[in-house]
Amino acid sequence: MKVILPKQQLLERTVLAERITGKKESLPVLSCILLDAQKDLIIRATNLEAGIEIHIQADVEEKGMIAVPAAILSSTLRSISGDKVTLRSEEGNLLVESRGSKTLIKAVPHEEFPILSEGVVKKGSAVSREKLLKGIQAVAYAASPSMIRPELGSVYVSLKSTGMVCVATDSFRLAEKTINGVTGKDTGDILIPLKHVNELVYILEHVSGEEVDVRVEDFQLVVVSDGVQFVSRVVDANFPDYKTILPKKATTEVTLLKSDLTDMLRKARVFSGADQHVGLHIYPQKKIFSATARSAEVGEMSDTLEAAVSGEDLDINFHIGYIAESLSSIDSDSVTLSFAGIGRALVMRGVGDASYMYLVMPLNR
Repeated sequence: MKVILPKQQLLERTVLAERITGKKESLPVLSCILLDAQKDLIIRATNLEAGIEIHIQADVEEKGMIAVPAAILSSTLRSISGDKVTLRSEEGNLLVESRGSKTLIKAVPHEEFPILSEGVVKKGSAVSREKLLKGIQAVAYAASPSMIRPELGSVYVSLKSTGMVCVATDSFRLAEKTINGVTGKDTGDILIPLKHVNELVYILEHVSGEEVDVRVEDFQLVVVSDGVQFVSRVVDANFPDYKTILPKKATTEVTLLKSDLTDMLRKARVFSGADQHVGLHIYPQKKIFSATARSAEVGEMSDTLEAAVSGEDLDINFHIGYIAESLSSIDSDSVTLSFAGIGRALVMRGVGDASYMYLVMPLNR
């Protein structure tokens, strides 16, 4: 094998593939990437649950295939100052050359490298890369970090020809983001495990294509863009019918600036101690919306915010993080808090933005 290509391009794509490599000591080949020189250079990596295939235009003088540790190759490329790099197989190992620099990297038998899915066969839904990224990021934090209940440890994505809906829940909170701009045929409903969601987000952030092709084949999600194909398993389960738990009406409503709520929650974190609880107090007749937090170690705070309030009086407690984590997903300057009563869920929306909805359960105290 002998390949010549731009160093920076190879480094960027190697780092992308490195994220998908495995960490199992019993299978060291999973920590490697496979370099396959054909018409162009193909980089492959897998951790057995997800895989990536990347095509890079290169000057291929001699075809061949070799597998080397991803971390060693990326570290080598970072230390090279030349603009061009030559990859050459030498006695079964990889020789990396650039501007007077020579590095020999020990290879592993490429025959041991797991076979990834074959190339693109079917077309799926053509989705705006930025919109898919935004949709997933708007809800992923609400998924459970545990896979005890796989449907809760995943992000639900429903792709239709009319639009896309992304939802995640850990049973204490739920985030939903609706985005228009999906074309092509209906892909259906997909449950992506949270750990693969994080990998997909990173890839979407580092490819430059305006659109991605999304499809599901044989219980696998396939996302293709800009010469990069990402494959991951999907969860074979039913996502909760969350529409049935949404409050039918609000008994108390508060509308305020998102920045005011953000600042208040930041202060409350300091005074709430380890439990991170904040009390919200709404008295519409007195036109009061206030928040309290206290801990024996730090002290206590009580802030009254300017807000439009209506409905019934209410005192209710929440975990600070469960409210604060949703605010970055709200694009509006103002936010509406809709309370369904004591012990009932809070629904948060951006004013004038029907595309995002966040539901959070209160604390029982």
